[in-house]
Amino acid sequence: MTIKCIAIDDEPLALEQLKGYVQKTPFLELVALCKNAFEALDVLKSNDVQLMFIDIDMPDINGLDFVKSLIVRPHVIFTTAYSEYAFEGFQVDAIDYLLKPINYASFLKAVTKSKTWYELNNREISDNSKKITEPEIFVKSDYKMVKIMVNEIKYIESANEYIKIYLDNNDCITTFMRLKTMVDLLPSDSFMRIHKSFIINLHKIHAVDRNRVFIDKKLYIPVGEQYKQNFNHFLEEKFKT
Repeated sequence: MTIKCIAIDDEPLALEQLKGYVQKTPFLELVALCKNAFEALDVLKSNDVQLMFIDIDMPDINGLDFVKSLIVRPHVIFTTAYSEYAFEGFQVDAIDYLLKPINYASFLKAVTKSKTWYELNNREISDNSKKITEPEIFVKSDYKMVKIMVNEIKYIESANEYIKIYLDNNDCITTFMRLKTMVDLLPSDSFMRIHKSFIINLHKIHAVDRNRVFIDKKLYIPVGEQYKQNFNHFLEEKFKT
């Protein structure tokens, strides 16, 4: 696969170095070099960008604040001369954090990590034989593999490139995966997508009130317009007398 990327830095020499590294990496395609966050925002609005290299210490708006401002964000690799920003960088789910001066070996390791994530989460699941049939699944969260009992999942929420899995014990497990991938994996007799951002466990429904599905007495999830017909059909079949 080819990953489209941009580089954002107020230092021309830093941009030139990143440009050279991108050009020598076969699976990367450079979309633009940007001198500040405002230029980058224009590029992101008009292009499908999957990865951005961004300096943190920049005038007007720094890299961290810019990344936090994005509702939908590509993978992020921070490039900076200051190691003290590392913790904040990973708090916004950065793929990696490269300290200047950046050598190509470190650059390649970081972008390969991004490529691996995209390949893992963009593969198409085309047949039912790949659906979850075991009572538990394992997902990667916070650098470890976490076991989740499928029947303990209450609902799943999309969060950009991540999903949040909410459990009966009120735990929330965050993992890097598209919601569509989870839809394709989960058994359709137990789970249904009822909104562009939510999958619910049909066995956990407490009540249905118009276009709201209550998972308990207070927590409800809205039924999206494009999912109403499918969900209403489920209700008709479930409560048919």
